[in-house]
Amino acid sequence: MQGVKEKGQEKARVCSANISQKEMQAIIFRAHGGLDRLELAEMTVPAIRPTEVLVEVRACALNHLDLWTLQGLPGLKIEMPHILGNDIAGIITEVGSEVGSVRIGDPVILAPGLSCGHCAQCLSGQDNLCPAYDIIGHRSNGGLAQYVKIAGTNAFPLPNSLSFTEAAAVPLTFLTAWHMLITRANLQPGEDVLILAAGSGVGSAAIQIAKLIGARVISTAGNKEKLDLARRLGADEVINHYKEKVSEVVKRLTNRKGVEVVVEHVGSATWDESTRSLATNGRLVTCGATTGYEARIDLRHLFYRQLTLCGSMMGNKAELLRVLKFFKDGKLRLVVDRVFPLEKAHEAFTRMQSSQHFGKIVVEASTGRK
Repeated sequence: MQGVKEKGQEKARVCSANISQKEMQAIIFRAHGGLDRLELAEMTVPAIRPTEVLVEVRACALNHLDLWTLQGLPGLKIEMPHILGNDIAGIITEVGSEVGSVRIGDPVILAPGLSCGHCAQCLSGQDNLCPAYDIIGHRSNGGLAQYVKIAGTNAFPLPNSLSFTEAAAVPLTFLTAWHMLITRANLQPGEDVLILAAGSGVGSAAIQIAKLIGARVISTAGNKEKLDLARRLGADEVINHYKEKVSEVVKRLTNRKGVEVVVEHVGSATWDESTRSLATNGRLVTCGATTGYEARIDLRHLFYRQLTLCGSMMGNKAELLRVLKFFKDGKLRLVVDRVFPLEKAHEAFTRMQSSQHFGKIVVEASTGRK
């Protein structure tokens, strides 16, 4: 029976190999620039290596990293045309000969972090510290297409509780928020945490994770609708960062103490208020700089108040598996702002760029098959 099973799998691999000879639709750009560079085009379905799988993309969520990749970052060298898309869910359609963890037909969610798999950091389970670390859709082609290829070790079973659209909203933001709060900041039950930009993917994920741990959450947003949604996600207190001075409200809410942890991912526009909001011995953890990279700090405050500043980049695969377990148990939930078809990806990016959204914007791809 085992031999029959293996032959059946091999036959499936041979049959599915024809896919890589076909064309697919993809959102591409041929040169760095603005959203006007994006176009819907025909591309060849990628051929996989023995350690890779081919995934029929059902949904792909947008991230600000897509915009930075499109615009071009210093030192970023990528082959053109390029396909964006970091957060991907779909169905396995082809399996490399050295992959044994998934089979053709399996619904999967993809871990977006790419690493070498054999350096000291990878072997210790800290693959996000790999010197060769990358995120799918950044230097390699991503999921804003009908098919995408990735290492078999990056394909995880899709939890039954999640649809493809919901699953695409998980990886980058929830993995990043988990690594920031749990691994880097070591958030503890009963601590006060300030989470900036509740309407962002990281912000909406961090609110839920902080409440899961048992922290008291103070969050910011720019309008009443987003503040109300933040409360529904679990925020104990909310601050309109356009109408109120964040650090002053934080001090009032904490009896002048400040918060033990700040989740910072906005950058220059919020840095000063973030550091002013910290309590003595507080920890600020940052994963991004959407509004700019320049940040200043008075070193006297840093050592006198014994502050800790932490950088955070994504998270490892084991952390993503832990996050997925909480979705399976119903203790975390997705916040999907709006869903667009692949051919309207430009509209989806426009919505994200204008900060109109709360939660994740998802693009659904279709191969025309049921």
